[in-house]
Amino acid sequence: MSERPNRRPGSAPPTIGLIGLGAFGRLISAHLGAHFPLLGYDPAVDEAPKGVILRPLNEVAACDAVILATPVPALSATIAAINPYLRPGAVVLDVGSVKVIPAQKMLAELPPYVDIIGTHPMFGPQSARGGVKGLKIVICPIRGRGARPLAAYLRKTFGLDAIIATPEAHDREAAMVQGLTHLIAKVLVEMEPLPRHMTTASFDLLSRAVDMVRHDAPEVFYAIERMNPYAPDVRRRFFTLAAELADSLEKNGGATRSA
Repeated sequence: MSERPNRRPGSAPPTIGLIGLGAFGRLISAHLGAHFPLLGYDPAVDEAPKGVILRPLNEVAACDAVILATPVPALSATIAAINPYLRPGAVVLDVGSVKVIPAQKMLAELPPYVDIIGTHPMFGPQSARGGVKGLKIVICPIRGRGARPLAAYLRKTFGLDAIIATPEAHDREAAMVQGLTHLIAKVLVEMEPLPRHMTTASFDLLSRAVDMVRHDAPEVFYAIERMNPYAPDVRRRFFTLAAELADSLEKNGGATRSA
């Protein structure tokens, strides 16, 4: 997070409010907690992760920046809960896996006196186990001028590859990048047990990809596949091509057997 423009040199650092302390909320706290006062709220959590001070919702929502680390389907309810406590000039950020729908919701439902930035860290607890340096995060400017300073801060402080994009551009690429990855992983998990000994390097990489997403919450898969407006077309094209390939293999296989 960049310091707010009206903050005097030498004054206290901005406070960060983190709403949602699930797996990804805890990943955020592990990195941001060393740099900012981090207040957290999650009604399902009794013990604060390292670097977070648990506080009531009204205090967390009144911070300089408020990060919504909640499932995309819960976004509207979360916004309604925090709206009475958001202060003018605050920055609200989401970290959802899709960006078009959250951007629309935040613009329509958050008060006009807060800035809005959409973000999507293109990694999770599994892929970030060795640190976040070099990993990608997409920053979507929605309202206000904080997106580019935020991207610069993340590059400098954490070594992240911060990419500025519109919500539409993000979802268009993510429909394939994430949509197909999670779809294939879901199918392969259903085919388990998978071979673990006599494997090729390419199969090992495929298995690693499956392991990176197999423990994602069901809400993540739902958001990626059902709340990205570009995902259905990608999914239909994939299954159509797969069906055509299967049909071709069956026909060729039949010809071979009868020869």
